[in-house]
Amino acid sequence: MSDDTAPAMDYEAHEQTYEGFITFSKVGTIAVLNIVLCLILFAFGGTVATVFGWLMLIATIVASVIGVALGASGWMAPAAVFVLTGILAILTV
Repeated sequence: MSDDTAPAMDYEAHEQTYEGFITFSKVGTIAVLNIVLCLILFAFGGTVATVFGWLMLIATIVASVIGVALGASGWMAPAAVFVLTGILAILTV
């Protein structure tokens, strides 16, 4: 016969895990897109674009860590770096 000793599902922990996954997915996607922009700066830009590429790559790492720590609204920090990197790519490439 079956044993009825299994614990009930912890919905609060489940929802926290899901929110963490969604936050990490948002931040990770924006970070990867920003890395692609940095690679464009490295490949097609001159010296100034390469320097900006390195600065924006470091800013992406910092903004991603901050974004994951902030939680649900954490995508805003890497998105701001993404927009800035896009503007720099347009101006320098």
